[in-house]
Amino acid sequence: MPTPSEFLPGTVALVGAGPGDPELLTLKAVKAISAATVLLVDDLVSDGVLAHARPGARIVHVGKRGGCKSTPQAFIEKLMVMAAREGEMVVRLKGGDPFIFGRGGEEVEHLRAAGIEVQVVNGITAGLAGLTSLGVPLTHREHAHGVVFVTGHAKPGDAGTDWQALAATARDAKLTLVIYMGVASAAHIQQELLTGLSAETPLAVIQHATLPHQRHALTTLGHLRATIEREDLGSPAVIVVGDVVSGIAAVQRPAVAARIA
Repeated sequence: MPTPSEFLPGTVALVGAGPGDPELLTLKAVKAISAATVLLVDDLVSDGVLAHARPGARIVHVGKRGGCKSTPQAFIEKLMVMAAREGEMVVRLKGGDPFIFGRGGEEVEHLRAAGIEVQVVNGITAGLAGLTSLGVPLTHREHAHGVVFVTGHAKPGDAGTDWQALAATARDAKLTLVIYMGVASAAHIQQELLTGLSAETPLAVIQHATLPHQRHALTTLGHLRATIEREDLGSPAVIVVGDVVSGIAAVQRPAVAARIA
């Protein structure tokens, strides 16, 4: 295996590009991107991140976004193996963190099974950066004893998250819920969460977290679907549910609640 921070020909690095703002890249991510001769890049990776690529590096866009035409996962995995076997230093560049809803686990398993050396470089995930951009934490000694990252997009054929059970757990354990890829299923998620959480539970929807065109809406669980529709919010976005969201009032005027920043 390569030693930490060593990016060699014939190896692959799964690199987290963070939530969008290129200044949130880690130093190790910049080093990997700069060393790569081939970069397989997700759709949500910004041009500012790609500015760190070396001259002459081959950049292949393999976008994957819910509800849009996507590059098949099997094809991406095949490209990584082929490029590594040709002696390239391959970076699989993913929005956020490779191991948080980024299919990084699947790709590591495939690469190792093919005998390819692989390492992972973490990135800041949008579920953290989104709420941080509004000036409040995901956990708080008075309001939230923990946080759950959960996907709102189930794999085809999978029943998906048991939202009713999650709502009861979040209520009893005082947890913040951070829902990725949940905008399209917001009506269903709202209905199910209301079985265990109050309609007055504070909630934030944050679109394009950390980017110059970030938008957000502050509302309550009972108004989730209506707020998304009224404010025309869409993917990529995270939905944050929990009492910590009420802390936004301490850093923003109350008049901005439930409207776009």
